[in-house]
Amino acid sequence: MQSYLIAVDRFNAAVGKLFAWSIVVLTFVIVYEVASRRLMGAPTTWAFDASYMLYGVLFMMAGAYTLSRNGHVRGDFLYRQWQPRTQAGLDLALYILFFFPGILAMVYAGWVFFDLSFQTGETSSFSPDGLKLWPFKLVIPVTGVLMTLQGVVEVMRCVICLRTGEWPQRLSDVEETEQLILAEAAANQVAIDPKKIDVDEAKI
Repeated sequence: MQSYLIAVDRFNAAVGKLFAWSIVVLTFVIVYEVASRRLMGAPTTWAFDASYMLYGVLFMMAGAYTLSRNGHVRGDFLYRQWQPRTQAGLDLALYILFFFPGILAMVYAGWVFFDLSFQTGETSSFSPDGLKLWPFKLVIPVTGVLMTLQGVVEVMRCVICLRTGEWPQRLSDVEETEQLILAEAAANQVAIDPKKIDVDEAKI
């Protein structure tokens, strides 16, 4: 079971990290547009469309990766104080009541938007030479499928926690700044305390 959970985590991590490179492409597009506009007096007709599409792709395709790392924003000032079983019970209820209905609706509506865009050859209306919109809209149902897959894994984690009383292990390649600060403070305290003890003993 654990190997399956980690495998899905790895898959969504790979997808998220692959599409993270879109920020590099986005940076290049913006730099090129500014240089073309300011230095050559020839603004592009496609950079605006490309910039919001690239940012949208980056934002959406990172969703499942972020969920796999338990990194989505939550009001956890109370949640973090609860026992793991209480956390798992609440998470499970929220996944069933809100997450899956919303994500499945996203998959369905996203596919309808994509299909209509593809069939009509829809282009962006924000610039004279509007880019094709169907590749961008295809990202919506794809993101929904990836989120659904990761959601199933998170539900399985909730069930395991309810049975064992502990959260199963998950991949971790990033940490919150708060956690790093607390860990560093704890390490410094361990390093300082023995010195203080030695000084106090010397005074005695």
